[in-house]
Amino acid sequence: MKVVALLTGRGGSTLKDKNVLQICGHPLLYYPANAAKSSKHITEFYVSSDDEKILNEAYKLGYKKILRPAELSRPDSQHIDVILHALEVMKAEGIEPDILVVLLANAVTVKTIWINDCIEILLADSDVSSVVPVALDSDHHPYRAKMINKEGWLEPFFDFKGLKVSTNRQDLKPSYFLCHNFWALRVSNSIYSPKGQPPWTFMGNKIKPYIVEEAIDVHDLEDVKRAEEWVKKNT
Repeated sequence: MKVVALLTGRGGSTLKDKNVLQICGHPLLYYPANAAKSSKHITEFYVSSDDEKILNEAYKLGYKKILRPAELSRPDSQHIDVILHALEVMKAEGIEPDILVVLLANAVTVKTIWINDCIEILLADSDVSSVVPVALDSDHHPYRAKMINKEGWLEPFFDFKGLKVSTNRQDLKPSYFLCHNFWALRVSNSIYSPKGQPPWTFMGNKIKPYIVEEAIDVHDLEDVKRAEEWVKKNT
């Protein structure tokens, strides 16, 4: 089984150069990149970005550069298109992964043991399409979410007709949210699956959860502070 890591990061952001900001003495992307480099299962390492700073920092850590085209580097670009582009580049180099570990460059909350565990679940069960970290968060349960309609009124996202829903989060089924730190994907029946679960269809339809306590996506300076605290506690 060929297991490949793909680090992804876009240059444009409301927080300038966030993926290479210094976090406890290292650029932010060092943490997910280094966690994957230490995995006993991963043999090939790639980085996809439109930004030379990101590409160069990852290259220092042993990642092969994939220069992402402009049409895949916009704020509205889709991750699946970035992944497919990277797979085409890999294929041209003779690398065709069975398992692809996608790492997000703006998340420090990645541990090598987590990556190894997720890969090993895929290796043990060929029916599993992907294994992804999730975090429990019932405070933001989807049943408690609202949207604003055309008239400016709040209304639920769901039709609760015939369904009694408690206002107490303790009464609701546990709500898990996908972490944006890394995803372990079986290429054959996740990325190329025609029936993957939306909106992350590239994860396929048989997704195993890997429960972690938290994941921090860095989008602003407050997130940087939280990321620094996590690194200090976990490294």
